[in-house]
Amino acid sequence: MNFLAHIYLSGEDEMVTIGNFMADGIRGKQYKKYPERIQKGILLHRAIDTYTDAHNTVRKSTKRLHKKYSHYSGIIVDILYDHFLAKNWNNYSSIPLAEYVDNFYDSLEDNFELLPLRIQKMLPYMIADNWLLSYASIDGIAKVLEGMNRRTQNRSKMNKAINELRTFYDEFEDEFTSFFEDLINFSKRKLIELS
Repeated sequence: MNFLAHIYLSGEDEMVTIGNFMADGIRGKQYKKYPERIQKGILLHRAIDTYTDAHNTVRKSTKRLHKKYSHYSGIIVDILYDHFLAKNWNNYSSIPLAEYVDNFYDSLEDNFELLPLRIQKMLPYMIADNWLLSYASIDGIAKVLEGMNRRTQNRSKMNKAINELRTFYDEFEDEFTSFFEDLINFSKRKLIELS
């Protein structure tokens, strides 16, 4: 899953949410140098990624992209699924998406010194372009895919996956909706287990 889903699946604890958000930048046992609740978020992130990669519904989505995008297809699906979460946000939260992401940005700024350097450097761009809110539109997802393609020096051609999103929109949305219910339940169980 991508940023928005990881944040959402963290529950109400601000430090768990920050840990889950920044987890990709933490390698191996480096997580142990962080406060306990941030560690919990990092471990939750890793569990979510493992569960997601092995899920049959997610594999169905990635298979649709694999021939054209190879090992990048999983990253693309993570981004597309964040689009469907943002677009259908009202089905998952009573807090409006704009308010939810503003609160999250405030939390990151309040805890800036805890963030890995890579996240600290990324944060001003994330907030200025309001990445999390932009996921709700196809244009916003197109920009994310273009940015990811640039990061691979145009090797991935991920920017072109917007075409598959448009062509198979209903299929991807149905797969996301079915899978996300499973993932919510898994994440709730995992949070209890990590407590």
